[in-house]
Amino acid sequence: MTAGALLVERYLEYVRFEKRLAARTVELYGLDLQKLTLFSAQAGVDLLAVKNQNIRRWVAQMHSGGRSGRGIALILSGWRGFYTWLGRQGLVASNPVQDVRSPKAAKPLPKALGVDEAVQFADFESDDNAWLEARDCAMVELLYGSGLRVGELIGLDVVASKTARGWIDLQGAQAHVLGKGSKRRSVPVGGVALQALERWLALRGPLGTLGAGSVAASQADAVAALFTGRNGTRLTAQSVWQRLKRRSLHAGLATPVHPHMLRHSFASHLLQSSGDLRAVQELLGHANITTTQVYTRLDFQHLAKAYDAAHPRAKIKDSGQK
Repeated sequence: MTAGALLVERYLEYVRFEKRLAARTVELYGLDLQKLTLFSAQAGVDLLAVKNQNIRRWVAQMHSGGRSGRGIALILSGWRGFYTWLGRQGLVASNPVQDVRSPKAAKPLPKALGVDEAVQFADFESDDNAWLEARDCAMVELLYGSGLRVGELIGLDVVASKTARGWIDLQGAQAHVLGKGSKRRSVPVGGVALQALERWLALRGPLGTLGAGSVAASQADAVAALFTGRNGTRLTAQSVWQRLKRRSLHAGLATPVHPHMLRHSFASHLLQSSGDLRAVQELLGHANITTTQVYTRLDFQHLAKAYDAAHPRAKIKDSGQK
């Protein structure tokens, strides 16, 4: 066993027995340090003589080889801990990994439904009883039609009050919500959503309960809440997630739908139609326009797909000529 391998083995014993890390964590540390040992051997550099520039070069190699920024960050964390330990043993004067950062991971685009999928989902009628169907339909219409966050949705009350986090104004066709940072905003409610809300309110009942004999944990909140569960209490975000996932599967969509996907779909489809980024920013309640600009990338993807599918010069066809 080489001197470097012995040092690695000693370090793994340290984290296993003295730091008492989980067996799987120790195993992952071992794999990361195998990579370090391999890199140093290929470069002809002793583990104790590794410099900052060596680490940076190896990070670049891993990145060009297709390893994600997050994966590289985890590897660097393992290497950093190893050299910290070597420093405590008096074996290295400085930590060569200390100021090295992993490449920034590409920010994934938010998932949004296509227009046809969104309409299919919104128009779907489940086999649930009328009470549940009316409630779920109204939730879908508000999430997709007004771009609400799930927290804003469940915080809505039937009428305005001093304690209300948000409320619905059916006459004014608006939803007044309390968004992130305790910032209030008003968003329009479309005609289809208004109809869905009227159907739901007609069935909701005075306590918003499914059964006539139900007793809510907090009657005041149950009376106020726009969306309630079967027992009359205000609906939770987890319940909304579960209901949307179930509904999307029954509607035949390939991807399970969650509340934020409907918000993304609202923003993407509105931007595709209007091109007004500032308006979308205001409707979403984004404090910074850069947060909203991610939807321009979604919009471009939509345009690029349409171009590739329709334009005769989008793709070079193989004519068979050499």
